[in-house]
Amino acid sequence: MKVGPKGQVVIPHTMRKALKINPGSKIIFKMDGEKLTIEKPDFDAVGIFSKISKQITYNKRIDPHTYEEQIEQRTQK
Repeated sequence: MKVGPKGQVVIPHTMRKALKINPGSKIIFKMDGEKLTIEKPDFDAVGIFSKISKQITYNKRIDPHTYEEQIEQRTQK
């Protein structure tokens, strides 16, 4: 492997395929003395929450006055 002018290296296709690393995948770099290791995290919590939040349809913006009216109704009971 050769390091490019911007410090970039290419992970060989067979290794990316084995680790299921695709464009945009998150990876972790760790140093142990003079050794550098690359790991794929068990899961990407931010990615999971982002995906879930995009699927939620009931979490839409509401008119603040409607919200105030609902609070007023609840406090009057």
